[in-house]
Amino acid sequence: MTNPSTPTLKVEFELSESDLAFFRDRLDKAREDRADLDESRITAGVADMISKALASNPPEFVKSRLGQLGPLIGMLDDADWKLEGDDRERVLNALAYFSDPEDLIPDATPGIGYIDDAIMIELVAGGLAPELEAYADFVAHREDLKAPEATEMPPLEDVRKVMQNRMRRRRGRAKAGGVWGHSTGSVHHYF
Repeated sequence: MTNPSTPTLKVEFELSESDLAFFRDRLDKAREDRADLDESRITAGVADMISKALASNPPEFVKSRLGQLGPLIGMLDDADWKLEGDDRERVLNALAYFSDPEDLIPDATPGIGYIDDAIMIELVAGGLAPELEAYADFVAHREDLKAPEATEMPPLEDVRKVMQNRMRRRRGRAKAGGVWGHSTGSVHHYF
């Protein structure tokens, strides 16, 4: 909890189209550099990065963003979700950047090593918003099925199909519009 007498500093910045192109290029390079890695090595690298980042006691804005990577790994590991094909590749490609400790700012750099990761997490989470929303709804439905009154609810397999179809439709609409809107409404990026 923040002490009310402790001064805080709010930092906001807007990424221009050329800034976003720079970060997209870094994501593309990470995908290329990690193309020889299998899925388990990418997810293990991301889990290792998260563990090391949290152990370094990073700033709160970094900690809050690290939590957004968990559902991305979860949807790959979740046998019930059955994410396949291009849908699975999109998530793996997004995670490739985080599996490399020598990214834009090497993670071991004291104080700032995870700032680039926080920026990339924002971009990736915005670009994969349909996937993240569909998976969160699926997980919530699975939890609801555990309740005694769940006998009237649709089976998990049916919900998975509905959620994944919704995910693809939303992704298609966002691509048709050409812009992924960031949650603040002030930053837009393509994914």
